[in-house]
Amino acid sequence: MNETEKSADAQTHDPSARIEVLLVGMNGDLRGKMIPLKAEEKVWKNQVRLPASTQSLDIWGDDNDDLTGISLTLGDPDGLCMADRKSLMPMPWGPKGSMQVLATMHTLEGEPHFICPRAILASVLQRYADRGLTPVVATELEFYVIEPDFRDTGKPMPPKGLVMDGEVEGFQLYDMRATDALAAFLSTVRRYCDAMGLPADAVTAEFGPGQFEVNLLHKPDALSAADDSIYLKRVVDHAARTHGLKSTCMAKPYSDHAGSGMHVHASILDAKGVNILDAGGCEPTKLKSVVAGMLSTMQEAQLIFAPFANSYRRFQPGSFAPDKIDWGCGHRGTAIRIPEKDGPAARIEHRVAGADANPHLLLAAILGGMLRGLDETLDPGPETTPTSAPDDTALLTHDFLTAVDRFRASDFIADVFGEEYRRIYGDTKRKEAIAYLRTVSSFDYQTYLPRI
Repeated sequence: MNETEKSADAQTHDPSARIEVLLVGMNGDLRGKMIPLKAEEKVWKNQVRLPASTQSLDIWGDDNDDLTGISLTLGDPDGLCMADRKSLMPMPWGPKGSMQVLATMHTLEGEPHFICPRAILASVLQRYADRGLTPVVATELEFYVIEPDFRDTGKPMPPKGLVMDGEVEGFQLYDMRATDALAAFLSTVRRYCDAMGLPADAVTAEFGPGQFEVNLLHKPDALSAADDSIYLKRVVDHAARTHGLKSTCMAKPYSDHAGSGMHVHASILDAKGVNILDAGGCEPTKLKSVVAGMLSTMQEAQLIFAPFANSYRRFQPGSFAPDKIDWGCGHRGTAIRIPEKDGPAARIEHRVAGADANPHLLLAAILGGMLRGLDETLDPGPETTPTSAPDDTALLTHDFLTAVDRFRASDFIADVFGEEYRRIYGDTKRKEAIAYLRTVSSFDYQTYLPRI
């Protein structure tokens, strides 16, 4: 939908129509303000303010001023919520004519705020622009749909249409019966995406019961692609509510079923629109160097790819979620996959991140690693194939606290995200990791209490 169509749609609105100004928080959560559509001009005059600390809230909603020093220590100052017109979209679940727009937090002096994930990604993209380059990005989001009684039961349950006598009917990968069972929900997802102009492509049933994947088409605008991912999460959430269900992007909601990932496809165009990763039938030297750049920064950036304690349950040996820092051509078990090395479609697929990752921070980390491979000529090492794999492949960690410590010590992270963001994000996640380690779980009680 273009700007004219968006404006025309807004002119025929319900009196209760609104525009929601949304900020992307540290954990990929959306916070913001709901403004009557009749007062929309406030949005475009940059008169919408929120405390900058809203973008440093932890998973529990605590501002952690003792760690961050940007809340009450400073008087919890406001920032400017500068709405991005490119992200202005209809809000199809709201009163007719309602709109939503993503904003970037700025200081009161008008500078992008270091705490804002959109500003962080924009700064990485500026490095590409300075080199005359444009990343082209597409994302694939997996998620589960569950019954809405999880608050009462304390655990997720698949939709009733996928359960027989209390048991799921088995793996549902690409199973059209699973998509048929939730056709009404999936149709609403499609309708919302179409109304918003989201470039949603294929929808497939994945391994787990009630697990689906929606692919977003590639864009030569990585900031917009990250915005689309955020909006897609919002779409599936509201579509699920419409049908009396709950959607979740939790990385591993079930112990005995597949986790949910967010895969990223990326290529790079030069000023003439030529894909610089295209090997042209020759040795893909630049493509391999870009892969090496991502591999060499993967341990330090894993906290971005897996931002919560639950995220680390997804990295299981022998699963499609990689646990090794490896690469391969067309190999879906590797951390970095090269689907195509020749032609305009030459690209990498980054397969590490969970569906719980913040899309803006995720793309900043991936594109930052790719930059390292552009600025240096690097070797990714031997390729992993279906019949062979390197003996000394480095590993991703299964431990949340280890990932936190690597992140906090990383010069690469400080360079891409800024030293202050590295400190605040790292310290906040360390608090979460310590809380997780200190919590005695039901597994502890069921396993050890009767036996020890």
